[in-house]
Amino acid sequence: MNSQQISWARSAILLTSLATALFLGGCSKSDPQTQVLNIGFQKYGILPILKVQGSLENALKSQGIKIRWVEFPAGPQLLEGLNVGSVAFGEAGEAPPIFAQAANSNIVYVANQPGAPHGEALVVQKNSPIQSVADLKGKRIALNKGSNVHYLLLNILEANDLKLEDIQVVYLPPADARAAFERGSVDAWVIWDPFLAAAEQQLGARVLKDGQGLVNNLQFYLADRKFAESNPKVIQTIIQELNTTTQWVAQHQDEAASLLEQPTGLEHNILKTSISRMGFGVRPVSQEVSHAQQKVADAFYAQKLIPVKLDIQAAILKQTP
Repeated sequence: MNSQQISWARSAILLTSLATALFLGGCSKSDPQTQVLNIGFQKYGILPILKVQGSLENALKSQGIKIRWVEFPAGPQLLEGLNVGSVAFGEAGEAPPIFAQAANSNIVYVANQPGAPHGEALVVQKNSPIQSVADLKGKRIALNKGSNVHYLLLNILEANDLKLEDIQVVYLPPADARAAFERGSVDAWVIWDPFLAAAEQQLGARVLKDGQGLVNNLQFYLADRKFAESNPKVIQTIIQELNTTTQWVAQHQDEAASLLEQPTGLEHNILKTSISRMGFGVRPVSQEVSHAQQKVADAFYAQKLIPVKLDIQAAILKQTP
């Protein structure tokens, strides 16, 4: 994360912190048994659906927990929120937790959804002369630095005997990258859903290569370490409700897309396409998933995107029997 991103993230968290209590708030006067749990979420994903449905509030009520939902614009800002204590639980893709751990953050992985390799891809304009990865040599490729798609690009290049030095990387956040892609300032764009589905349906973008066979594109659920270790029953309940919600989404994709239309501002068909490429189910982090995340961290370290070599297993929450 560069200095500008860090400044933006900290500003966002400062504003959030002014509006919210610490992640597990003090007892209220009206109900001394109730505590407030702040959960960070983004506009797209399973958590905003869970928020709308209200089932988690019902599940945690018997444990004396009330939920306060705190919205963040993206994973890095949400992880910064976890780090400073404005939220105790949230979700992000593969990359943000790696940068958080590299910054000595006291965050733990508690669960994940299965991989969604079709949910991110390298795209070109529909009339682009680029027909293969080999044609990317010397071309300008936009992506969000240090994100899941950064790892995807590394793998696409490696699988085709290319290196980062063989292309011109243009680091841009999704909105700016889309604008550059539309006006032809870049030759290709590496992006994830729902931005990917929007580019395909609104711009006619052509997928040159998605993540299938190259990356997992996992979605992780993360928590403040102290909170997670002190509240195993609450964590278990959240994981159960998330799993139930993903199963509902898998069977009701049209309805789920409708629930996300207002918060995302995206068209129904775009959201339905994105949802169809999700990984359904939420489980505690397995040894296999931990090893896969270690590979991402090692790749970022090799590219000098993080300053230290990480031990991902040290950041996995130890599950109680």
